[in-house]
Amino acid sequence: MRGRIDKLATPHPLGPRLPALYQRDSVAESFTGAFDDILAPILSTLDNLDAYVDPDETPEDFLEWLGQWVGMPVDRTWPIDRQRDAVARAARIYLMRGTVRGLRELVEVFSGGTVEVVDNGGVGWSTRSGAPLPGTPTQSLSVRVTVPHVDSIDPLALDNLVRAAKPAHIPHEIELVGS
Repeated sequence: MRGRIDKLATPHPLGPRLPALYQRDSVAESFTGAFDDILAPILSTLDNLDAYVDPDETPEDFLEWLGQWVGMPVDRTWPIDRQRDAVARAARIYLMRGTVRGLRELVEVFSGGTVEVVDNGGVGWSTRSGAPLPGTPTQSLSVRVTVPHVDSIDPLALDNLVRAAKPAHIPHEIELVGS
């Protein structure tokens, strides 16, 4: 957890930046020293900002917020390595949003299991004009999730996740299977 760090030195003290007249004044030194104490944690945070937005480096209590920031919900009950992995994979997953691969990876992150996604749609082409295209006229999406403990997954949360990640016009079904 982050917190107050007593006696944190500032890398940029204000006293030496005062005009020469005030640099040896004890009142001015005390006055600017108080600001140094206040500004030191802010400067330290800014100096380490890259670590705050790196899922592998960010403090554990900041990870959930970082997950929300990149649109990847993390569950605090997950092991910390799984939370960090989920946040790290968020950008790649959202680049594939609306695709079978993107949905599979998102559900894998959420469930921690093995995911199989079957989409009967697709793109068809033929070398002959008027040839039949693959698939069926009714669109559907089937998501099968295999996990060690089925009761460890909230079916409603999983359904909401799939509903938000798939194209809105395609009906879906979810099957939870124990391994």
